[in-house]
Amino acid sequence: MTGRQTANIERFGVFLPSFVWHTDGPERARGILDFAREVENAGFDSIFITDHLLAAKQFYSVSFLEPLTALSLVAGVTERVKLGTSVMVMPIREPVLLAKQLATLQFLSNNRVVLGAGIGWYPPEYAATGVKKSERGPRTDEILEIIVPLLEGKTVTYQGRFYSIEDVLIEPRSSRRPEVWIGGGSQLADPGSPDLPRLVDAVKKRILAAEGWVPRPTCPPEDIARDWEELQVYFEENGRDPAELIIAHENFFHFVSTQDPIRARQEQHEAMTKVMSEARGPAYLERVYLFGTPDEVVESLQARVDAGVQSFMLHTMTPDPAQLEQWATHIIPHVRFPTATG
Repeated sequence: MTGRQTANIERFGVFLPSFVWHTDGPERARGILDFAREVENAGFDSIFITDHLLAAKQFYSVSFLEPLTALSLVAGVTERVKLGTSVMVMPIREPVLLAKQLATLQFLSNNRVVLGAGIGWYPPEYAATGVKKSERGPRTDEILEIIVPLLEGKTVTYQGRFYSIEDVLIEPRSSRRPEVWIGGGSQLADPGSPDLPRLVDAVKKRILAAEGWVPRPTCPPEDIARDWEELQVYFEENGRDPAELIIAHENFFHFVSTQDPIRARQEQHEAMTKVMSEARGPAYLERVYLFGTPDEVVESLQARVDAGVQSFMLHTMTPDPAQLEQWATHIIPHVRFPTATG
């Protein structure tokens, strides 16, 4: 792929294909780093990565690489793109060690880290790390209260319900800390969904203290719009300008070069089920993810922009970087973003 820029490409990031198949070998590891180089060369804004400690079979048919280790290698083969997690499962991590890992990555990458943070949803991950699922929200809040000042270079003393530290200082220090983007909000109401289909107060509070918000991939455009209206009111009630907030939506997409909607969906489902679980069924997948012809996908992305989304991070269903060229040529230039005023 060439290093050319396309319209709007700076508003799009790409998820590293960090999923692991049982047949993967050394060439797959090299291919992941080659993919990262292609993302940067193509002009995309960022490289994000999924976080799952264990194989979450309710959603996925694969496992994933550990995110901060993988991003450290990606930092060594790129120079410009942001490096983000979306979203990191916070309550299964120890805060001081996490702060050290993030500070190191921020230093080595020259300030390119975005910490997408959330509470997670997969019960076996909590059990494996000795965390009760009922504690995931409060633990996440305490971890953020600890690591944000640590990443700002402050000496931190903290006494909480779950974590207590005294006079802790983390180095290396960077000229700025990683941005924090909070994942969460509404999702399509479905009996198999692990969380409530609405924006809860605890998530609003986390977003209020953060630089960005990542609506769920399973949040349809009309629900993103409703959440955003609710957040704007909440921000204004708490003395913060909602225009300061970055809204970045992640979603899953496999490009198929056809104007035949049936053929497009058939190929997309085949690609999707190599990574995604079949447990939800094709109708659910089409309701929340990006399916159809190029025109239909542009329309789906546009609906999310119209709901308030400012940028995207897209998951590829294959480690083949040819998908990036197709996105950049046939999809991204046709999405219209509001023109800045003032």
